[in-house]
Amino acid sequence: MLPQRMKKAVTDNPKKLATLIDLVNLPSTLREFVGRSQSSRLGCFRRVWSYIKDNNLQDPKNKNIVNCDEKLKSILLGKTQVELAELPMLIKLHFPNKGQN
Repeated sequence: MLPQRMKKAVTDNPKKLATLIDLVNLPSTLREFVGRSQSSRLGCFRRVWSYIKDNNLQDPKNKNIVNCDEKLKSILLGKTQVELAELPMLIKLHFPNKGQN
């Protein structure tokens, strides 16, 4: 189930959906976190989000902030706190750019 804003972006640009759901080989840090050798960006984001919820890593005073534990820091550039809006961008950094050769 995609959010309304993402649905519009995907229908306007079908290539955007492909980058979200294409399986790619994961780098070692992300592979250890996700527990798979291949995954999509969307799949990785969902795993990270469920990890955050399962381990109660959201700041109790501000739910838009995630307090990173050591395992989460390993994939989020070593940051101790991350805003929810930053998560997709930080996860995207682990995926190869399709335009690069």
